[in-house]
Amino acid sequence: MVKFSRFLLIALMLTGVVTGAFAEMTSEDADKIARAIFYGSLAIGAGVAIGAAAGGGGAGLGSAVQGVIEGMARNPNMGPRLLTTMFIGMALIETFVLYGFLIAIIFLFTGIFDTQAGFQR
Repeated sequence: MVKFSRFLLIALMLTGVVTGAFAEMTSEDADKIARAIFYGSLAIGAGVAIGAAAGGGGAGLGSAVQGVIEGMARNPNMGPRLLTTMFIGMALIETFVLYGFLIAIIFLFTGIFDTQAGFQR
């Protein structure tokens, strides 16, 4: 990951995005920039993961409610049974959303990717 971050830094310098402010950059400065890029991309990835989990959960919950409402409209006597089944299903769907949130939080705050990226503690 450090090699990729340095490659990205060089690419940005060549395209003119990074100006002469980094002309006298030391390896310590390059490590700080690599860490910033790494943790920034990790935060963006966690946000995308949470958004995808919430979007999928919302679509699943909407589909479940739609099915129960249609079922109750066709057979009103089955209403209480359908509602009970729907609430159990909704709890399971929300569990998967919470798992996505938990995984994103673990990625952000535990630092499990630090050593794989080449950063020492």
